[in-house]
Amino acid sequence: MNTNLNITRYPVSDNRSLKSFSSADDYILNYITDNGIDTNGVTVYNDRFGYLSLHLIDSKPIIISNYKSQEDAINKNAADNKIEEKLNFQNPLSNDISAINLALVKVPKSMDLFRLHLIQIHESSTKNTKVICGFMTKYFTKQMIGIASEYFEVQEQSLAWKKSRLLILSEPKTDVNTNIINTIAHENVNGEKVEIKQYYGVFSAKHIDYATQFLIQNIELNSQIERVLDVASGNGILAYEISQLKSDLELHLLDDSYLANESAKLNLQDQEAKYHYADRLVDIESDYFDLVICNPPFHFEHENNIEMALELFHGIQRVIHEDGRFLCVANLHLNYKTHLAKIFGQVEVIAMNSKFVVYECWKT
Repeated sequence: MNTNLNITRYPVSDNRSLKSFSSADDYILNYITDNGIDTNGVTVYNDRFGYLSLHLIDSKPIIISNYKSQEDAINKNAADNKIEEKLNFQNPLSNDISAINLALVKVPKSMDLFRLHLIQIHESSTKNTKVICGFMTKYFTKQMIGIASEYFEVQEQSLAWKKSRLLILSEPKTDVNTNIINTIAHENVNGEKVEIKQYYGVFSAKHIDYATQFLIQNIELNSQIERVLDVASGNGILAYEISQLKSDLELHLLDDSYLANESAKLNLQDQEAKYHYADRLVDIESDYFDLVICNPPFHFEHENNIEMALELFHGIQRVIHEDGRFLCVANLHLNYKTHLAKIFGQVEVIAMNSKFVVYECWKT
């Protein structure tokens, strides 16, 4: 096992209380060492900054990555720690993973994503497959055990260690439910009833997010709009609704999540669109778009952090042209207006209710 690594966060955060690993990561590694578990070809899930994967680099881990920022962070930490081995990234929908003997799962906040990970593990499991799940005790939920019991006969819970615990799964079940897509009933802007689809683990699985619904109600397009970018696009609902208002648009969607991008493709099958798997806009052409729309994220697993949104705002300011505009919806309590005014110059509130606000921004 590789030791003495310096694992940092990406993107860099000014909040020093945010860490790149937790005691749950160390608990997993200690459990492996203490029990002499063979880690050759281990598969690692939800390892956002590479703490598990890089400590086990000699075992040639398969790294299941759902985020471009995750891949960038692990590559950066590998380079910083002078690790030269080629990293083996796979996506959470891949069916090319050979038999999994050992899987390590840093349990995500989304129980749907946890389910999707277990389904992928189960599909490549053998009778000897062992799954070690680590989590902080304060985030434990009975749903975690319920989901695990659907796919594995044995679920063993460890004692607590430094406020973390392990869930050890073994003996894969037969004849399990392998559905990985949620379907949301939705009435679009034309009053038509449609089904919006998304893979497990994509934000707001039970209904269209209420902030997004509020933004949809306040989108107006003029005839001059030709190029539109949906940032943090999720399942693509905003891009989809805009395509219903005007069909001859050049549509672009950008999201950090692989599952989100693949979900958007399900909902925009009849619309030609370009998809950007990225957490920032650095590869998007400057002064290009007539309209950018965004419901910016401010959750990072169990953390609240607006730094991601502010980074996106700077990128958006660069990619809209001088007559372009930016529409943004946000929770009222986040008070984005001050930040937006500094970045764009001109900001107006065009709609507000008791929970959300829609801002319209232009370059000065």
